[in-house]
Amino acid sequence: MTDAEDRKPPSDEASGTFDPEITSEFAIPDGLAVPKAGGESETTSEFAVPAGLGAPPGAVAEPEGSAFSTPSTYHVQDAPPAFTPATGVPAVSLTKNVPWQDRMRTMLRMPVAERPAPERVPKSEDEGPAVPRVLDLTLRIGELLLAGGEGAEDVEAAMFAVCRSYGLDRCEPSVTFTLLSISYQPSLVDHPVSAARTVRRRGTDYTRLAAVFRLVNDLSDPETHISLEEAYRRLAEIRRNRHPYPTWVLTSASGLLAGAASVLVGGGVIVFVAAAVGAMLGDRLAWLCAGRGLPEFYQFTVAAMPPAAIGVALNLAHVDAKASAVITGGLFALLPGRALVAGVQDGLTGFYITAAARLLEVMYFFVGIVVGVLIILYFGVNLGAELNPDTALSVSERPYWQIGASMLLSLTFAVLLQQERSTVLAVTLNGGVAWSVYGAMHYAGGLSPVASTAAAAGLVGLFGQLLSRYRFASALPYTTAAIGPLLPGSATYFGLLHIAQNELDRGLASLATAASLAMAIAIGVNLGSEISRLFLRLPGGAAAGRRAAKRTRGF
Repeated sequence: MTDAEDRKPPSDEASGTFDPEITSEFAIPDGLAVPKAGGESETTSEFAVPAGLGAPPGAVAEPEGSAFSTPSTYHVQDAPPAFTPATGVPAVSLTKNVPWQDRMRTMLRMPVAERPAPERVPKSEDEGPAVPRVLDLTLRIGELLLAGGEGAEDVEAAMFAVCRSYGLDRCEPSVTFTLLSISYQPSLVDHPVSAARTVRRRGTDYTRLAAVFRLVNDLSDPETHISLEEAYRRLAEIRRNRHPYPTWVLTSASGLLAGAASVLVGGGVIVFVAAAVGAMLGDRLAWLCAGRGLPEFYQFTVAAMPPAAIGVALNLAHVDAKASAVITGGLFALLPGRALVAGVQDGLTGFYITAAARLLEVMYFFVGIVVGVLIILYFGVNLGAELNPDTALSVSERPYWQIGASMLLSLTFAVLLQQERSTVLAVTLNGGVAWSVYGAMHYAGGLSPVASTAAAAGLVGLFGQLLSRYRFASALPYTTAAIGPLLPGSATYFGLLHIAQNELDRGLASLATAASLAMAIAIGVNLGSEISRLFLRLPGGAAAGRRAAKRTRGF
């Protein structure tokens, strides 16, 4: 045997026997072993969790999911922005002193990634409300606002305010003439939740509209914590509330409105009474048609006939009264000024589909009035009624009587719109100011009626927006009734009279003048509201701007 073989340790096969005393070089020497707990296995893995560091016995392990699933501790309000735009994130004033309408308009016109996240508001519930219920509440509130005649932009702002008050900041409301929809996306990797609601019935009740605005204002106030159940309860109370004025008051207000309008165009006591009686008969006939289920087109047609019939009857009886003033007064109670202003406002703010639908509705109502009056005028002319539009155009200037009549017209218009009693005085004074400005510019200054009407309507919109900001309410109760004295009732009647006498050119020209006056009213009201938003500064906050589409430069 060589020296190398002598240095090589003998193997087990070489020894031929197994000695249990021989252990691995990694074995723990005797006396240094840690005492083992009872029942623990002798053999453990080097990846085993040391004793004392394991999970509590009651803990439940989180189920294994996808790498793209939302973590259990994730909340959309705590999430960082997805990215920072190249132009930076604009600073938005979200102070409490700024009305919620302006705050919501500002953020609603911004992309979702650029909207500032809402502040965390402690809720009474242990967990946040369910997303479908919040969306349902939002749609119900939007339905009441849209059915009450509110503009599409204001309805979207209110819906966005409701969602944001419950922490749903990544939502997109959409409003058309009869359909409201809203979509909410929790994060970029979650499926969106969408809901929609159809507005099938419209009604004019500005008291209910003001109550809905107060509810939205309370929801958007960070210091007022309203649970979802409380919001539903208040909304149910708003829907159940009865109209503030009974039916006989509305019928009387319709008659007084027509009488006041007849005084504006030169009528006397007999004309006042005749116009009031004709308007009340038309109102009752329209209510009867509505109870029979007839569409509004036929209701307007039937309501326009009694004033025209009374005016023709006075002319045939050779009563010393202006038949044209009687018919014009009856038309004032029917002209859809509220829908016209809302339609033009939607068009000016970029809601073209809703604007087209509203203006089409106005056109149908107007055609219904035209059909009803033309039927009566046609029979009156054939029976020998002497209705001369050239002699009827001379309106006597009675400024004090006309200012009083304009204020009465605005007062009765506010009653017909079911306004709150606290707003009736303000809108009455606003209507008197509107007619004073119109009379000073048109009669005293000699300006065109279109320019005078636009200036007076602009002041109505400005004052209405200021009053609404003062009370954190809708501007409609302060503007709609105030434009009543400016409605083109006389131009509409004279256009119809020319058409009944087969003078189509003069009739169409007069109707075009009426359409120009109506557009001047709507644009003036909207311009006055926009001026107040542009230049008004409230204490503690800056003027909340909103983005608009850029000029397309013709392409």
